[in-house]
Amino acid sequence: MEANSKQSEPMEDEEEYVLLDLDGVCGKFDIPTNTPYVLSGLETLNPVLVIGDNLKLIGEYEETIGTCFVFSESDADPVVHEETGPSETNLFTGKCIIDPNQVPAKQVKPIACLHKILKFRLSP
Repeated sequence: MEANSKQSEPMEDEEEYVLLDLDGVCGKFDIPTNTPYVLSGLETLNPVLVIGDNLKLIGEYEETIGTCFVFSESDADPVVHEETGPSETNLFTGKCIIDPNQVPAKQVKPIACLHKILKFRLSP
């Protein structure tokens, strides 16, 4: 009876992320920003990516070695130094100082991990 109760529980869909690798066609074609595209057949061995009206690419999955992580990068707030203390010689008491020579910092956050890369080539 336990087996029946386990079978009736709904299975959760597991999310899977795939990296679309366009290096094989990059530089060969000028693809304007915001060009419409259609990606179909992700569940097949050779998905198809159609960009605009005239560029058709065929994909092939490659397993990654280990796990690949995908990160997002954003600007981080600058480091602010605040001088405090009872010293009478401290001219900057209570003031915030930002170093003008400080290189802008970036904040990196992990988004997902992937196990497959989808490499595209020009359709024959």
